[in-house]
Amino acid sequence: MSAIAETSGGPTPPIQVLFALHPGFDTLDVAGPVEVLHTARHNASDPAGKAFNIRFVSATENTVSEQGASFRAHMDFEDAHEDLNEFDVLIVPGGGTDNVLDKTEELMKLIKAFAELQKTDLTKERTLMSVCTGSLLLAQAGVLQGLSATTHPDYYTKFELICQKAAQQGDLEQTNVMEERYVVNNARFELGENEDENPFILRKRPDGRRKSIARKGSNAWKEGRRRESIVRRSSMRLGGLRVITSGGITTGLDASLYLVGAMVSHDSAIEVARVMQYEWNKGVTVDGIDV
Repeated sequence: MSAIAETSGGPTPPIQVLFALHPGFDTLDVAGPVEVLHTARHNASDPAGKAFNIRFVSATENTVSEQGASFRAHMDFEDAHEDLNEFDVLIVPGGGTDNVLDKTEELMKLIKAFAELQKTDLTKERTLMSVCTGSLLLAQAGVLQGLSATTHPDYYTKFELICQKAAQQGDLEQTNVMEERYVVNNARFELGENEDENPFILRKRPDGRRKSIARKGSNAWKEGRRRESIVRRSSMRLGGLRVITSGGITTGLDASLYLVGAMVSHDSAIEVARVMQYEWNKGVTVDGIDV
């Protein structure tokens, strides 16, 4: 059972997720995370108690993916800006990025607004996540400066160039590009009594990189409005906005399972992977803080 659900006095409202669609996005970049989040439950014995509520935003009513699938948006960007504070998670898919980078003014504004919202409103824990080359959009929006991130392996060089340009136009802070399944910044975690049993701790690797840590499923999201949590978030980059970037296409499944584990429970993430008959491949976390 989700620790969030366990601490509530009644039914736990679903976590609000907004997918930002753009022309030519990759179908699996959206469909994969949607499947993971739709399957997650706060309580496995309550099929009706879904953990996430999913919405789509786009410039047009229908947006066609690179593979020809048409997705219908629930709102346009103007409505999304008006209701932005209602959302806990913003997900940006990749695909068609070469064409989108020069034609995404509305999407860029939404990404920046979501990041700024966290800095101005520390009372809520928010997550910005990209899948595959969606991280190039985050980089161009300037929200990855000073963070670690990843993208599709074929786009590492282009990604680094965009990050460097953003740094030159911003505060000169560079982005650490990592070759990982997914990379999590500003993770929330509880170490627990035994670190060896923490599913989100990366063991020491042959390259000598220090292990990084992230929270287990806990009630941190539920209790994110505690004064202690707000104070700690105020000292973090981007006001404590959790930023997740994933690698190529299928890594969006892995990053989404991490999100379920972090915001619902590790048991819920494991159950989702079992139902989907998918082996969860872990990524890494950086700059975690126990809130």
